[in-house]
Amino acid sequence: MKHYPLTKRIVIKVGTSVLAPQGKIDSRLVSNIVKEIVDLDRKNVKSVLVSSGAIVSGMSLLGYKKKPSDIKLLQAYASLGQVVLMNVYAYRFKRHRKLCAQVLLTWDDFNDRVRYLNARHTIERLLNLGIVPIINENDAVSTEEIKFGDNDTLSALVSDLIRAELLLILSDVEGLFCGKEVVKTVENIDDQIMKLVKKRISPLTAGGMGSKLKAAKIATQAGIRVIIANGRTPKVISKAVKGESIGTLFLPKREIERAKRRWIAFGKKIKGKLYVDEGAKEAILYRGKSLLSCGIVKVEGEFSKKDAVEVLDSQGKVLGCGLVEYNSTELMQAKGKRLDREVNHRDNFVKRG
Repeated sequence: MKHYPLTKRIVIKVGTSVLAPQGKIDSRLVSNIVKEIVDLDRKNVKSVLVSSGAIVSGMSLLGYKKKPSDIKLLQAYASLGQVVLMNVYAYRFKRHRKLCAQVLLTWDDFNDRVRYLNARHTIERLLNLGIVPIINENDAVSTEEIKFGDNDTLSALVSDLIRAELLLILSDVEGLFCGKEVVKTVENIDDQIMKLVKKRISPLTAGGMGSKLKAAKIATQAGIRVIIANGRTPKVISKAVKGESIGTLFLPKREIERAKRRWIAFGKKIKGKLYVDEGAKEAILYRGKSLLSCGIVKVEGEFSKKDAVEVLDSQGKVLGCGLVEYNSTELMQAKGKRLDREVNHRDNFVKRG
């Protein structure tokens, strides 16, 4: 058994492939998850559940098995299915005299700093009241522009939002495989680790192992340890909290950015790109300077003031991301010229790589 700092907060992500492998919510599995969460609560370990399953619940209730490509129809299924899904959870928590609450989020809730902090305060208050927050993407209103794409990413962002010590991603496989063997521990999610991903296509799910690794990278860079494990392993949640060897463990980074920079790096959606010359690259990477307009050689995308953009060198290598003080039109017009203030202040820049 490995020993880690005491886990007081855990985010548990359960996907559609685990919840509804046959296209219908597995009530017994839900009961097991709920019981484990209740047992943890009695030991003063607070849990936040990020649960998929709204769309498949709506489809099941209507008697449909094939997931449509029409987003309006998917939104309708999600709207209906979210009620069904929450009823399933609420009934089972009630049997343990426990309350749960629904929190639906889109990327806009993370992209806007005020809404981001409001989401944190709501979840914190629920936890303080002894209520289990159940979070899902708000599929009923989400468009491509504001979708996370999968709940793996959402679970990582929520883990950082509430400063959890552990993110447990429940999958339909044992963990990350290298050949036929499960990788037990990953210290750094680099290109070699990403190459281990094998693409699988499921008609009912949005994420695969690739999205889980990206989520793990977000969480570990925020100082949170991550476990990807089979959701049908008996007592999988308690085993993860105890530090038992299950699935694949991703070790957290020791050095983490402060909260606002983590929000810029992961919570803000990238709206454009700024290509800079060698002088600007040297200044922002190695001398801790702010980015000035005279160092920009190319502007891509449409963005507004305070949006997040990627900063790249002239060869297209990503240097980092940051918040801009000008919109894209202003920067295109001023390219190569010096403006009154910096384009990106050094306090609002996060290095990548």
